[in-house]
Amino acid sequence: MISMEPCRRKLKVLLIGFGNVGRQLAKILTRERDHFPGLSPLELKFVAIIGRSKGSLVNQDKGIDLHKALEEVENHGTFDPANPDRTDMTGLEAAASLDYDVLIELSTLSIENRGEPAISHIRTALARGSHAISANKGPVAFALKDLQDLAHMNNCSFLYETTVMDGAPVFKMARCSLKGCTIKGIDGILNSTTNYILTRMEEGQSLEGAVKEAQDIGVAEADPSHDLEGWDPAAKISVLANSLMGASITPYEVDRTGITHLKVEDVRQASISGKKLKLLCRAWREAGMVKASVKVEEIPALHHYASVTGGGAVIRIETDLMGPILITQEDPTLYDTAYGVLSDLMTLTCGY
Repeated sequence: MISMEPCRRKLKVLLIGFGNVGRQLAKILTRERDHFPGLSPLELKFVAIIGRSKGSLVNQDKGIDLHKALEEVENHGTFDPANPDRTDMTGLEAAASLDYDVLIELSTLSIENRGEPAISHIRTALARGSHAISANKGPVAFALKDLQDLAHMNNCSFLYETTVMDGAPVFKMARCSLKGCTIKGIDGILNSTTNYILTRMEEGQSLEGAVKEAQDIGVAEADPSHDLEGWDPAAKISVLANSLMGASITPYEVDRTGITHLKVEDVRQASISGKKLKLLCRAWREAGMVKASVKVEEIPALHHYASVTGGGAVIRIETDLMGPILITQEDPTLYDTAYGVLSDLMTLTCGY
């Protein structure tokens, strides 16, 4: 349930995860706040920041000094052990014991642990009647229905705009602008890392060389296996199928192949044939069920998807009442990702 809280109500926030997205969020809300007048209705009090490698901070009375926390991590890679707010509290302990209005879950996706511990963090918050926002795909890919039911039961909201295409309004559009439509199918290019690598391979770079380039510029993780083997896009199409098509599938049930088998010759041969290779995500209805796949496909050179290069992404939504809708994203940055979280906070605070 999405609350229609009056604007200017200060939300008490529990933040779990202070990696790239968490720090970008902190920059926007502190150093750069004056550059974004549209955020003026948003008033937040961070009661805790729970990190994994950086430590944790808790201050329920005055709130965390977000600017100071950001500087400590930037300068030392961790929260200062001398910081009076420093604590060893875990995410689950914080979710169960602290006083907060909304939990923001920014921890790393765990396919191997089927979305944990993020699912438990969110479940604990919702059971207490607190809202939850997730940029982590795991809770939506592995436990959406249970979490939605729990949110409804406790009159609170579970929002996750950032989980697919960063801050692009995929879920908000479907929720607010496709009322009465049944979504018949979804497809798109949803993994920026593999799309960047395939673009570079079109230009003659080897798979290994393209991966190294992607890591050097921050497009790929130090361990890019989730991207290269198709697990990240499998999680994203699971999120879309579960949220928009009423499915209950997990990444393990997606018909999945990655790009690790590709060679430059494969990409060049497709180009000679007037086509491009793209890692496409698909979800469709078949015999009363929703099925999904992640596979490398040949795309005609004049197809819209062929023009999506580098770190771009695109999604196509087909409904029964409207023609296909396309949302295209060009080379998103951490601002896009952080905006998805801010958008969900604005929804909780002002209802939009």
